[in-house]
Amino acid sequence: MSAELPKARQQLSQVRTLLRQEKVLPAVQGVQSALLTLLKGQFIKTERQEFEELLRDAMAYLANDATVRKVYPLQLAYAPGQERECNETLKDLIRSLHDLVAEDAQEQLRLREERKRALLALGKAQLEAGEAEKGLQTLVVLGQEFSDDPILRGEMGKILLDASQYAAAVEYLQHALEINPELLPLYNLIAIALRKLDRFETAEQYFLRAAEYMRMDPNLYFNIGRLYVDWKKWGKAAKAAQAALRLKPDFVEAHKLLAYAEGQLQAEGNTATE
Repeated sequence: MSAELPKARQQLSQVRTLLRQEKVLPAVQGVQSALLTLLKGQFIKTERQEFEELLRDAMAYLANDATVRKVYPLQLAYAPGQERECNETLKDLIRSLHDLVAEDAQEQLRLREERKRALLALGKAQLEAGEAEKGLQTLVVLGQEFSDDPILRGEMGKILLDASQYAAAVEYLQHALEINPELLPLYNLIAIALRKLDRFETAEQYFLRAAEYMRMDPNLYFNIGRLYVDWKKWGKAAKAAQAALRLKPDFVEAHKLLAYAEGQLQAEGNTATE
């Protein structure tokens, strides 16, 4: 078992360095691992004496660490013959440190979410106030800080769409869908933005994708109808308006869209739908 002494010696010699680096949990785990080596091993007298001295020093370093004192106010010490009691103490300390790590992680998540919501609200307020350049820059900063959050990018795209920043809206919505193609409501939003940019064919593709999961949404068919009106495809516009009205017969705007599309068809002398 003497061959295990070098590893244990290294673990104990690293304790002070790890504590200075604020790596408290690895430091404590290293001490416990070394202690278990002493409990399980058979060492000659000189090896054991060296080991006990290193262990005593390591426990003293732990006892003087501010983080350790914060989470474990009980006395930390080692004396030869108290290995099992010391091991139980270290196990309690490790559990306390795990709890502290979990609490810190939750706090970091809370702060991260607060930062996210604050920047999103600021960007929206700036855009609504007509400060387009500031609003766009705020959202750029937000996107850079939280580049891996597709739901956030979808929210940013919606804000940009509402602010008539259509090209930017398409950019953020496309990125969101690249990260997570299952964010299905975004297909409708990006299609609206593309329609505003007169990119009718691409908008149609996104609308058709949205229709795969929003078949019972009259607003979707109304939006599709508006696309076909802008595209001057009157027959398709009429069909989309009719689909919206089948789902919502009192949909006033859909009635107006249908009347307009049929009027255009009649003006062109074409009563057949495309």
